[in-house]
Amino acid sequence: MRALISVSDKTGIVEFARNLRELDVEIISTGGTAKALEEAGIEVIGISDITGFPECLDGRVKTLDPHIHAGILAMRSNKDHMAQIKELGVTPIDIVVVNLYPFKQTILKEGVALEDAIENIDIGGPTMLRSAAKNYQDVSVIIDPADYETVLEQLREKGKVSLNTNFYLSSKVFEHTAHYDTLIATYMRGHRGATDLPSVVTMTFEKIQDMRYGENHHQQAAFYKEVGANTGMLSAAKQLHGKELSFNNINDTNGALELLKEFDEPAAVACKHANPCGVGCGTDVYDAYMKAYNSDPKSIFGGIVVTNQEVDAATALEMNKIFLEIVVAPSFSKEALEVLMKKKNIRLLELKNIETKQADTASDMKKVGGGLIIQTVDSKLFKEDENGNIIFNVVTDRQPSETEIEDMKFAWKIVKHAKSNGIAIGKGKQSIGVGPGQVNRIWALEQAIEHGKEALGADSLIGSAMASDAFFPFNDCVEAAKQAGITAIIQPGGSMKDQDSIDLCNQYGMTMVFTDMRHFKH
Repeated sequence: MRALISVSDKTGIVEFARNLRELDVEIISTGGTAKALEEAGIEVIGISDITGFPECLDGRVKTLDPHIHAGILAMRSNKDHMAQIKELGVTPIDIVVVNLYPFKQTILKEGVALEDAIENIDIGGPTMLRSAAKNYQDVSVIIDPADYETVLEQLREKGKVSLNTNFYLSSKVFEHTAHYDTLIATYMRGHRGATDLPSVVTMTFEKIQDMRYGENHHQQAAFYKEVGANTGMLSAAKQLHGKELSFNNINDTNGALELLKEFDEPAAVACKHANPCGVGCGTDVYDAYMKAYNSDPKSIFGGIVVTNQEVDAATALEMNKIFLEIVVAPSFSKEALEVLMKKKNIRLLELKNIETKQADTASDMKKVGGGLIIQTVDSKLFKEDENGNIIFNVVTDRQPSETEIEDMKFAWKIVKHAKSNGIAIGKGKQSIGVGPGQVNRIWALEQAIEHGKEALGADSLIGSAMASDAFFPFNDCVEAAKQAGITAIIQPGGSMKDQDSIDLCNQYGMTMVFTDMRHFKH
């Protein structure tokens, strides 16, 4: 029996090779692997002794040879195959142990040059792996050190590796090479600055954790991370306390984080079912959190809070007064952790660089039955004109005050992240009411108004600003806003009946701004 060993990751390889030799398995090896085995006192046949050709081109060519691939691919049950390799002087290779050049580790290095990335694209390794995986009936192919012991146990007990195990090892190879090739293709595409949506989509993600269940108990679920581009993203968070995150926790927290990233000043966002229920900006984290909490103290119960500032003791004491599922922050003071960790079930996540946004070219994907829909992320807040100025078109007779402008921009950030049809009302850097996910726009507004009245009182709505994620098909929203005391409205515009809403605003002395950009979120 003969094994070919050529590994970049040498974890456990010396002990594995030593055990193979004890089982009278002949070992062929290459370059650095051969050197490591020989230094450990393990007998090795150099690859050049098999191929009759020296390793060349700085190691780019060493295993790409018929003596290697015929030995791997020959089907033992095929008499013609066996006769041919005998005639050619080729010895069968029964075990292939290969893992690949560290392409992923290379491209994740800061400032890596294209030339370095290219040199870490493995050619011979994947070729041997695919050859061995194709001939799984006769060849055991190993890419993962975790499988060494399984192979050794079967060789000791039965003198060969079972067909089921070989098929399992083969399938792992094709998963691995697909992942490897996708990393290369993704890197090359990014390096050339491609922005189009490709005709064929290949993606690769790495599992972070299995979950107890999905949205419901009868559904399986796992959390995967994108390779690279994780700075400031939920997949890069460090859990400091609490039980593991669920499928719903991750989805809801991501929604909260995406809204938080809209703010440059101290901010706190409370979310429930991926919809904002309380948002506040303030002079510090305590001020921001209290604004978020007071804007909807009922819905925040059992919710998720994210903030872009370190959580201090005073804020932690307020958070600890209610049941929160998750708190995410760039850091927690020692005193804050002591307070919050008194509750065993609250999840505390530390997320450095929490302000980092996704790249404009990042993808937003939704699986549908039999397919996938992909779009770039909604990375813009306002549309810009040809001179780079944001479109903030006042369409009413009355111009907004500076305070109303700030309130409209604040509410606009919130409604961008509320499910459509969505309405957000804001005042003084605090959400007054949010109406998300309704089947018509007036219901969303009525819900937001009622939330504001219930949580902060009817007076909180007087002089507030309202944002709508899409245009008004009728002027009923203007009428309801007026009755509630709202004085400023921001919306995309674009309805055939825009003028009806403009006229009613003028009649009531309200101000309204068109952005020429909608923010549907489904």
